[in-house]
Amino acid sequence: MSRQEPQVVVWTGRGCAACVRAKQLLDAKRVAFTERRLKPDPVIQRAFARATLGARTVPQIIVGGENIGGFDDLVNLETSGELDVLLGRAKPKPSRWQRFKHRFIR
Repeated sequence: MSRQEPQVVVWTGRGCAACVRAKQLLDAKRVAFTERRLKPDPVIQRAFARATLGARTVPQIIVGGENIGGFDDLVNLETSGELDVLLGRAKPKPSRWQRFKHRFIR
């Protein structure tokens, strides 16, 4: 049985270079995502506000129902390895205490 990755939604806007780069990063990692375009439609704007907890900028990336933020946040998560953890592709790194405990306390 294969483990399913959490759903990824990318809210974008027209003419947004950071949106393009966020989608390129996810494509390069072979992450399937749904793109939602922010438009001047009140229904879509309310959906955006609910999904992003009131964010005012795009892109906004949501992984498994949790808003992780914009492009800079996505890059920081990728750099730290946390993005793979959120996507279920890697286990979280153990804390210093956990490593110490595992090494010396058995």
